[in-house]
Amino acid sequence: MRAQLTRFTAPQRLLHWFMAICIFSMLFIGIGMISAVTPKYLTLIQIHKALGIAILVLAVIRLTLRIVYRAPALPPDLPVMDSLAAVSSEYVFYALMIGMPLIGWGMLSASSHPVVLFGALHLPPILPVNPHLYTLLRRAHYCLALMFFALILVHFSAMIFHKMVKDDGIFETMAPAIGVRQTKNSVHGHD
Repeated sequence: MRAQLTRFTAPQRLLHWFMAICIFSMLFIGIGMISAVTPKYLTLIQIHKALGIAILVLAVIRLTLRIVYRAPALPPDLPVMDSLAAVSSEYVFYALMIGMPLIGWGMLSASSHPVVLFGALHLPPILPVNPHLYTLLRRAHYCLALMFFALILVHFSAMIFHKMVKDDGIFETMAPAIGVRQTKNSVHGHD
């Protein structure tokens, strides 16, 4: 029987923080693409495509690690609604981290634009060329990006609340090793 984790494993934490930077960058690149009417637009598009596929690959690796290693238990005194919010937001994050790049890839396929990763490395189309499908997927990609941004804000707010107000050890389960300290609940094994 496997011992109960008190923190996410080092690879899980590394992927979490690296992907947070990638996703945050991706959202701002997306905003820049919408507002850019300069030659920088094409550069932003290329970065957006490659970063999207990188996030897709990293999300699949991260989900695999999550299934293999699981997650530390939430504090037993955490209210039921908070536990439900934590678990459901995790599912939504994984759905967005995997779904958004796939929708983007499908959108580009439907518009007959290749997904160019680097130089001559292109991904094959995953959907047939279809202008109506392209429009639908583009709208979905945009709406889901707004939802993703909102979810990140909620996640960040919850992180600050659990660290600064409750100090219940939840933040420490995913915190980088540097600066991790004992919390008032660490005697209960929740750091």
